[in-house]
Amino acid sequence: MSSSKIDSSLHQTQKPDWIKVRLPSNPVFFSTKALISDLRLHTVCESAQCPNRWECWSGGTATFMIAGDRCTRACGFCAVDTAKPLPLEEDEPERVAKAIARMKLKHVVITAVARDDLKDGGALHFAKTIQAIREIDSTIVIEILTPDFNGKKDSLQTVINARPDVFNHNLETIERLTPLVRSRAKYRLSLTFLKKAHQLSKIAGMRMSTKSGLMLGLGEEESEIFQAMDDLLEAQVTVLTLGQYLRPTAKHLPVVEYIRPEIFDFYGEVARRKGFHYVASGPLVRSSYHASDFNPHVIGKS
Repeated sequence: MSSSKIDSSLHQTQKPDWIKVRLPSNPVFFSTKALISDLRLHTVCESAQCPNRWECWSGGTATFMIAGDRCTRACGFCAVDTAKPLPLEEDEPERVAKAIARMKLKHVVITAVARDDLKDGGALHFAKTIQAIREIDSTIVIEILTPDFNGKKDSLQTVINARPDVFNHNLETIERLTPLVRSRAKYRLSLTFLKKAHQLSKIAGMRMSTKSGLMLGLGEEESEIFQAMDDLLEAQVTVLTLGQYLRPTAKHLPVVEYIRPEIFDFYGEVARRKGFHYVASGPLVRSSYHASDFNPHVIGKS
C-alpha cells in the first residue's frame, strides 16, 4: 500500500467525517475542567484547541502547560497566543502536583510555551515541576514536551538532571516546510536537541525514552515523511506520533489535505518497520493523546 493511491477527494477544505468529534456528556469532563480552573492552571488541551480534550478530560487526564499561556513565538500552526509573557508563578509547580494528586494520575504530561524571554528558556521551571510531582509520588511516569530552549545545552542539562521518564520535543513537520510552519525553530537544531537529550540521559545512567511528533496535511510528500522518520531515528528518537494538522483559525496555515485513516495506519506500520519502539498514528493523534499507552519502563528500553 502507498499513500500515492490516495484519491483526490482528500484535497478539500471541509473536514471529513473521521475528523469530527462528539461533545462531552461525561461528568468527569466537567469535574476535571473545574479542578484545573480551581488551581489556576493552564492546559495545552484548551490553549492549542486539541480535538481530543473532550475524550481526555472525560477520562480524567490532561496535559498541563506551565510557564503561562503566552508564547514568544508565532508558529503558523499553533493556536496558543503570541504575546509578551507574564512573570513565572513560583507556586505553579506545586499547583500542578496537587492537581495530579487529586486526579490520581500515574502518567502525566507537562509541556510549556516557548519562553525566549528567559535566559534558560524556562528549563528550571520544568525541573521544579518534575521535582514537585516526584515529591507527591515517586512512581508517576513523567513525560515532558519542551520547546528547543534555543539549543542551549545548559538548559537541556537542567531538565535532564530532573530525570523525566519521557523527553518529547516535536519536529512538527518535514524539513522543507519548517521555515513556513515553525517560528524561529530549525529542523536540524531540533534533531540535534533530541539527540543531545538522549546522550545526556545515557551519561546520567537514565533509561529515558525520547519522543517526537509530526503533523501531516501541510503539503508534505511521502518521501519527505519517510526521510523525517529516518532523521528522527538517527537522532535516537524511539517514540513517534503522527497526526492530522487542523487549522485553528483563518489566520493560521491552511490544511492542504486531509489524510485518510488507512494512510495513517500505513505510515504507522512503516515507522514500526523502520525501528521505532512505539508509534501512535491517526487523524486525531496528538503528542500527548493516550500518552499512557506507552510505558517507558516496559517498552522500548534502550
